[in-house]
Amino acid sequence: MVEPSDTSLAQDAASLGECLRGQGRVIATAESCTGGWIAKCLTDTSGSSDYFETGLVTYSNTAKENMLGVPAGILAGHGAVSSAVVSAMVSGTLEKTGADVAVAVSGIAGPGGGSAEKPVGTVWFGWGVAGSTPVTACKQFEGDREEVRRAAVHFALTRVKEWLQGDR
Repeated sequence: MVEPSDTSLAQDAASLGECLRGQGRVIATAESCTGGWIAKCLTDTSGSSDYFETGLVTYSNTAKENMLGVPAGILAGHGAVSSAVVSAMVSGTLEKTGADVAVAVSGIAGPGGGSAEKPVGTVWFGWGVAGSTPVTACKQFEGDREEVRRAAVHFALTRVKEWLQGDR
């Protein structure tokens, strides 16, 4: 797997930032396995305060519950790495921050933590806007922890931009 470079991620983030700025929207992130990397990429660009609201790193289930309002029953029933959880993360992020757009990520970056049902490299993404049902997607990435996380950041940045531009 060819992983996205730092330059590529910076370009992805700048492109999403310009899209957000052009639409007059601000974004908030809720990240688990990416540990704030999406927020970091978005705020690396000068002027990002025009389109970036906040970044929440909700790594533990307790943080997902307490900070984002993800119901304990959803976490228990589906696991943190699931469509239901990232959807609830998006909704909670929008509600708590007042941002126009939210993106959420939860996955298994490895090297441990995987299972037959959810192997290492499984990452769930969610994104959406207030008043609509969040969109979710699951990707399976190859590589070590760094490669999985880097690929997840790239996917999130590019997919949210595509979605905002109407490729829904």
